[in-house]
Amino acid sequence: MKQVSKIILCLLCVAMALAGCRDKVRSKADAADPQAAVRQSMKRISKVEKQGDMHQYDVADQQRITDFIPKGYKLFEKISGDLNKDGLEDCVLIIKATRKDGFVKNSFDKVVDRNRRGIIILFTEKNGYKLASKNYNCFSSENEDGGNYFSPELWVEERKGNLYLRYCHGRYGYWEYCFRYQNSDFMLIGYEVSHDRGPVVLFKTSINFLTGIVYDDENINADKYDADSDDDSEIDEVFKRTVVKLKKKPLMKLSEIEDFDELRFE
Repeated sequence: MKQVSKIILCLLCVAMALAGCRDKVRSKADAADPQAAVRQSMKRISKVEKQGDMHQYDVADQQRITDFIPKGYKLFEKISGDLNKDGLEDCVLIIKATRKDGFVKNSFDKVVDRNRRGIIILFTEKNGYKLASKNYNCFSSENEDGGNYFSPELWVEERKGNLYLRYCHGRYGYWEYCFRYQNSDFMLIGYEVSHDRGPVVLFKTSINFLTGIVYDDENINADKYDADSDDDSEIDEVFKRTVVKLKKKPLMKLSEIEDFDELRFE
């Protein structure tokens, strides 16, 4: 037994000696390369940061976005962006009704889907998604009759924490609504419309609903353009601005807008 104890004691001494040598070698290496310890620390920090960044994607796995889509609707489009400025990617769902009577024949005798569309906004939280706002039928169909031109196309995006709903109408211009989250809903704070002829702006209106100021910019060279020509790019755009003050009204809520096609501002 004494001999066994001596052997164990010797092994412990050898292990301690080796550990001491390893620490000395590491200390010398750190002294020779003072950035080594910093690099090791940065690797650990980067790993932690990466795990934090991935958390928001783990949340999506805990709760499906389709759980928020009501019966009789389908997902039409999904857009991501931080809409409450908490550093997490929130979710905007454009949904579309699936009613059978929404399928009709257009002017070309072709059956098209005229079911209306809506919007659902979900905030990303630790344990899943939280409903921020919803409006199931505020947008017309993407298959509306555009006459001699195609129907306006709805674009949805997040910019600087605000929600933008833009209708693009090709060479004829666009109109756009800006919403900001406040008071437990998305409030309409801005509107802009541009009447164009190809690349040339003929008339433009911008409204700030927070200040109640309307800017009307009229291109005074509009009458110099050839209505039958698509190339007016050589004619200078010169704008005359008119400023109008709106009567003070409560801000519109996204959830309460019945039909964007019928919105008028006076």
